[in-house]
Amino acid sequence: MERLNHNLAPKPASERLGTLAFILTACVFAVFFVMPIVWSFANSLKPAAAALADPAALFSKAFSLENYRRLEHVGAGWYVYARNSVLIAAGTVALTVLVSVPAGYGFSKFRFPGQSLLFVLIMATMMIPFQSILTPLFLILKVFHLQNSLLGLVLIYVTFQLPFSVFMMRNAFDAVPKALIEAARIDGASQATILCRIMLPIALPGVATVAMFAFLNSWNEFLAALIFLSDQNKFTLPIMLVNVSSGIYGIIDWGALQAGIAVTMVPCILLFLLLQRYYVRGLTAGAVK
Repeated sequence: MERLNHNLAPKPASERLGTLAFILTACVFAVFFVMPIVWSFANSLKPAAAALADPAALFSKAFSLENYRRLEHVGAGWYVYARNSVLIAAGTVALTVLVSVPAGYGFSKFRFPGQSLLFVLIMATMMIPFQSILTPLFLILKVFHLQNSLLGLVLIYVTFQLPFSVFMMRNAFDAVPKALIEAARIDGASQATILCRIMLPIALPGVATVAMFAFLNSWNEFLAALIFLSDQNKFTLPIMLVNVSSGIYGIIDWGALQAGIAVTMVPCILLFLLLQRYYVRGLTAGAVK
């Protein structure tokens, strides 16, 4: 009753003012983040003439899907580039999760010689600039005949995604009490059973966070795709956007460019909306024991 009376009691003026200031500040930041997305979608629905005449205008009197139809004639067509991006992102997510989950579990729940040193070395690879090792990566792909292939690009993305993913999964498994593992061992469960049927469901927010980061990084990555892919039919959506923005004779097709940006953004927005709950829980996994 005391707690209920405390909640129903009128709040001090200073507390109400602070809450109001927080809400107003959050609304201002939300507008700054949302407006570019709204502007891109609105411009993608403009007729070509309106988009070229005034690219900065938010809305137009007429709406058209002409910009999206023009994307079909950019290179091999936007659907080919979208398919390549989906295949690369799906492969990156699958391999990243498949490797980082058992690796994070091993670093979290097992003790072996050189464990700390090995983990530090894995984390140290995050400090290496990607641009500085482009030439060695290209030579490695050439040795294995994986240059200009989607599989080679997937392996590159997984390599650079793994340090962060292993770190996230180790933190996620650290938050799981060891008593659960000990109880499962007493019941005769194998390590594979413990990992798949006990630990993995509990650490699912961490897995979702790893999968989301792997998807977003591989979906939006541009430089590696530009360097390691030379076949136009294997290009990804970010490379398509560069071709659209270059235009004919240097003239930017603003309508088609915004349509391409909209096509690229939709999967990222939908994925974040679906997994945002797990994303927040996954980032804080292991923070409190």
